[in-house]
Amino acid sequence: QTPEGQGPPAQLLQSMGSGFIISKDGYVITNAHVVQGQKLRVTLSDRRQMMAKVVGEDLPSDIALLKIDATDLPVAPIGDSETLEVGQWVMAIGAPFGLQHTATQGIISALGRSLPGDAYIPFIQTDAAVNPGNSGGPLFNLEGQVIGINSMIYSGTGGYMGVSFAIPINVAMDVAEQLRTKGKVS
Repeated sequence: QTPEGQGPPAQLLQSMGSGFIISKDGYVITNAHVVQGQKLRVTLSDRRQMMAKVVGEDLPSDIALLKIDATDLPVAPIGDSETLEVGQWVMAIGAPFGLQHTATQGIISALGRSLPGDAYIPFIQTDAAVNPGNSGGPLFNLEGQVIGINSMIYSGTGGYMGVSFAIPINVAMDVAEQLRTKGKVS
């Protein structure tokens, strides 16, 4: 309680999300809703931590491009989301509930899925388990290529209920390149 006994105590809020490296010189892609208004600390798989600069955010596509001060980084192999098929196996990797390096698997349930109020992104629908903290993480095909970015779930409870959505990697990489070169998306 506050000193006056009114309302909840003030808290320092910390959110978690996932992302992945797309260039050896430190560009990282994630969801825009993960980074909005946040000071960002990136933890790499080798446990190094560093601050990240937001290069740009695009709210309609829910893509953010970050830059960390590092070189010779391992890069996630990028696939082609135009070649996906319904029924194809996929794997989501992220940090649900802060549990780093968590992998879940499923299939692509639908392609080009439009969601109510969002006509901009042709989402990949999958049944791979995605929970809070997975946002911004990669969705891989069985060849180990990133084919989507885990973005949201459809849930009546706030937890995974069998339906999740990813932004196709071709859309995400186009947005990231525009953010890197122009600072905005047209």
